[in-house]
Amino acid sequence: MIYEGSYYDEGGTISDPTYWDNDVAYCIERTHKLTLDKPCITIKIPFDRLSLDETRDQVVLSDFALREWAHHIKALNELIYNRSRSDKENGAFYCFHPTNAVLQRNVSFVEVISEKWYLCLMITVQLPFKNNDKAMRMLCKMLPREVEAFIANFDLTQLNAAFALAKKQNRIREWLKSSDYCAFIANGSILPRNKDNSGPLEGALPFVSPEDVEVEICGLRGMGIKQGVTVITGGGYSGKSTLLDALNSGIYNHVLGDGREFVITDPSAMEISAEEGRSINNINITPFIKWIPQGSADRFSTDYASGSTSQAANIMEAINFGCKLLLIDEDRSATNFMIQDIKMRSLIKHDPITPFTERVRELYEAAHVSSILVIGGSGEFLSVADQIILMDNFMPKNVTEEAKKLCEHDQPRERVPLTKWEIERKITADHFSSYPQGSGTEKLMVSTMGYVMIGEEQIDIRGLYNITSHAQLAAIAFLIRKLAISNQDRLIFLQEKIQKALEDMEREGVDIVFSSFFPGFERWLELPRINEVFCVINRMKHLNFIQQDPSEQA
Repeated sequence: MIYEGSYYDEGGTISDPTYWDNDVAYCIERTHKLTLDKPCITIKIPFDRLSLDETRDQVVLSDFALREWAHHIKALNELIYNRSRSDKENGAFYCFHPTNAVLQRNVSFVEVISEKWYLCLMITVQLPFKNNDKAMRMLCKMLPREVEAFIANFDLTQLNAAFALAKKQNRIREWLKSSDYCAFIANGSILPRNKDNSGPLEGALPFVSPEDVEVEICGLRGMGIKQGVTVITGGGYSGKSTLLDALNSGIYNHVLGDGREFVITDPSAMEISAEEGRSINNINITPFIKWIPQGSADRFSTDYASGSTSQAANIMEAINFGCKLLLIDEDRSATNFMIQDIKMRSLIKHDPITPFTERVRELYEAAHVSSILVIGGSGEFLSVADQIILMDNFMPKNVTEEAKKLCEHDQPRERVPLTKWEIERKITADHFSSYPQGSGTEKLMVSTMGYVMIGEEQIDIRGLYNITSHAQLAAIAFLIRKLAISNQDRLIFLQEKIQKALEDMEREGVDIVFSSFFPGFERWLELPRINEVFCVINRMKHLNFIQQDPSEQA
């Protein structure tokens, strides 16, 4: 039977929101002051009850436990489900349902209390309206009983398989770091996704690497993609974009059964696209846009960017926060940004745009940023590529030599002048706030329509393809809000601030940025990359960005 405990400090007795069922703790807190009927409960299970080893990977353990726990939440809801009543009337249990990526989260984590290790699982509970007996039954009988079932059925064999998978995935990542490769796709991977994007497409062909680009890493054979410029080409519906999408997902490790477990990509990779209409604030786009009518290309700002200027800004911003691999699909790109064939170059004498074909090699050779490009409609990139992969019915073929022969008689291009890629940016504290101007109340909201609201900002994030879930976006919003309210600096060096905040979240728990002050948020958070935090901040219209060429600082 669960009972209420209490603890003492120097001021006397304080109500402790922790309840115990033998050695399992249930910590109850409010999700928000407006939702007192929907508390958040963190269940803390001792390691020894699950026969867990304290030295194993905590993120893998927490991810595995969450997926197992989700089945038990489903079983609980099946016991109380009433189709004629809403959750508010009937009551319900909620837990986070993750994608197949293995990430650090606030909903499943490890905590050490008085030198004792606990596996912690967070849920929220909708208490049934005006039915205290049922609420007591749900919390005091049904939930503890299901926790005991979770403990009894905890599958150490499957957990060890998850550990073994993560160990091999991480060894491949370490190999990539020390090699001249930026990505690896194991033979046998299932790249196409099913309808709801939750797993591999049934009946899809397993991936088989072309023999001449096949490598072996940690006992696995597959296609290695070297650093430099790689073109993926092929006809319509041949699997080009599916391959790029798989590489984009490979920035994170994935669970057994995902089909892409051994698609491993440089973790700094970014999918870059045109993003017409996005806000751009003081960024140097001169490598791609030489001049702007009635404006400045080296300190370019706009509230409504074109396709070409937005794609140029997206690349420059990605380089600015450390991206070393660009993933670009021509279907999501501005055509005039990507290419300009010889006829158009002859016809258009004064074009401000330097197309990506003219910079992609320099980008690798001077800035060490590789590119993987999906190209199906133009041969302009063939002459500048290091490797060309042809997709035919989802089967890859190395056609580099064949494609290069087609380019032998091409008229040589006039070499464009070299450019500067590294620009350091910082912001002033003037408008970096979660308080709307003149208001004493903070504003923070994440819309399902693709917007983040912070203070006076309404940030359009619909063009960001690397954010994995609403929970990760919520974590980004809370992180930015915490940076804003804790900032004491006049000039803010974003790289340092964000990196420190993410390290704190990784060490102390993702939940350290959460605040129950804001209504409308679900309780779930996932740890983001620095890339996506930067992407959201870069789309804030009211910030005052300052850029400085590193050579000017000397």
